[in-house]
Amino acid sequence: MALSAMMAEAARANASSTDLPAGAALRTTHHQPKAKHVIFLYMSGGVSHVDSFDPKPRLMTDHGKPMPVKIQRTMFNNNGNIMGSPFAFQPWGESGIPVSEMFPHVAKVVDELAVIRSMTSSVNEHAQANFLMHTGFPLMGYPSAGAWASYGLGSESSDLPGYVVLQSGAAVPPHGGVSLYSNGFLPGQHQGSIFKADAAEAVRNIRAADPADWQRRRLEFVESFDQSFLKALDKDPQIEAAIQNYETAFRMQTEVPQLCDLSDETEETKKRYGLDSSTPDKAAYARQCLLARRLVEKGVRFIELSCLTKNIGAGGAANPWDQHGALKEGHTAMAYQVDQPIAALIGDLRDRGLLDQTLIVWAGEFGRTPFSQGGDGRDHNPYGFSVWLAGGGVKGGTIHGATDDLGYYAVENICTVYDLWATVLHQLGVDHEELTYRYGGRDFRLTDVHGQPIRAILS
Repeated sequence: MALSAMMAEAARANASSTDLPAGAALRTTHHQPKAKHVIFLYMSGGVSHVDSFDPKPRLMTDHGKPMPVKIQRTMFNNNGNIMGSPFAFQPWGESGIPVSEMFPHVAKVVDELAVIRSMTSSVNEHAQANFLMHTGFPLMGYPSAGAWASYGLGSESSDLPGYVVLQSGAAVPPHGGVSLYSNGFLPGQHQGSIFKADAAEAVRNIRAADPADWQRRRLEFVESFDQSFLKALDKDPQIEAAIQNYETAFRMQTEVPQLCDLSDETEETKKRYGLDSSTPDKAAYARQCLLARRLVEKGVRFIELSCLTKNIGAGGAANPWDQHGALKEGHTAMAYQVDQPIAALIGDLRDRGLLDQTLIVWAGEFGRTPFSQGGDGRDHNPYGFSVWLAGGGVKGGTIHGATDDLGYYAVENICTVYDLWATVLHQLGVDHEELTYRYGGRDFRLTDVHGQPIRAILS
């Protein structure tokens, strides 16, 4: 009986997407995928690239001097002179990629990273930039990248959503709110499901109030009416999504508490991630990273992690990397929060043979200016900044693109958000131009009408 059930589930997963409601099946890919899962490490607020992964010696040489080129309009237009980095860089690994002293643990796994130093954004304000980075559009109402991945490929798990957003501690959504995780016009089951990693109930009201057999009988009774209604509406996708959500929620009652119970993890593993840290924010982010690995093991398609608030130098709850002042203090605190957990996640996935099938994306919404704002902060810079990818068929130990010698503009192999998501979809086996959804008389896609995979960083 067990074998029969397993074979039926496998057949269901390999069925054509035309046989099942949208997202209920693992869909046929355009080409052989290199990755099955995506972990999006979102550094909301805008990490300074010239203080993290893009060292610029000229900033130290010319510290305090006026900018030799025209300064574009900034968020606050309180622009000072050239500001050298308060952080030292040194080369790491066999690749010799220079990494800031902010990230001593990530530096040790730098040979797994493909650092893109020429990323650009078309917007300069947090909410618009967050929407652009998540959805390909600078306004709300469009599906998030996680929703597109879930819609295009379905889920390997019948007990968990295809798109999960992890939060812990005091973490809140970046500017733009929960709309950043929206399914937009895609069927509702593709919306990001927020899991509170360290809460008594990771998903509110998910625990069963009644015995499972009672709930199952009620669910089947309701579904009999829903199916009649669905047939009358000629299989409306939103009604199908609602029915699917009922079923997923029923299954999550058992799966989610087990997932978030870390009692089966060794003390060595917990310590590796930093769950034993005396700094609450670091321990909270470590829990997210460990849960991300467990979600990959469960077959979840797309997982996004959330930074925790730091009220230093204007960095607030929604944009903790946003240091318009006290950049050294703010960036130091934020890097300490995420550095060890992220490095542990990469190493743990590698040790378990999961890194090759898991694509990790590390990015904020923009970079920061090479000149100061006021005295010791930096303003927003969308004209050139750094992101990195690891695992999932990425060529580790590589640097792609470059900014000018001030770190102001991307000047070599310039990349856009559309290129980034085209690359992610390509590694998932999806042609980004073919993953579309007709809405309002137009075929929409994550990359709008732009983008090409960044093949130079792919193995």
